Amino acid sequence: MNPETRCVIAADHPSLAGHFPGNPIVPGVVILEEVVRAFEGWRPESRGVGLPVVKFLAPLRPEQPFTIRFTESGARGIRFVCVRDDGQTLAQGYLTVVRADG
Repeated sequence: MNPETRCVIAADHPSLAGHFPGNPIVPGVVILEEVVRAFEGWRPESRGVGLPVVKFLAPLRPEQPFTIRFTESGARGIRFVCVRDDGQTLAQGYLTVVRADG
């Protein structure tokens, strides 16, 4: 079974004030911060050190729930996909990882 983490970006997140007034969209970097945080929660002995491949496929609105799913992809990598509750994939990519102790 592949691990999953549910997330919601709060409407009062500091990045949303200027991204875009009157029509807020969660910035991609905020979504990627959640991906790294979820990975490090799942694998505390490892840390994310790079995101060499990322595709953003759909927008995410504040307070719109989404799920992060991880799939093993070799010794130093993890594939991820972020899916909104309506089934739309909003982002996918590859996270480069190393052991936290070395």
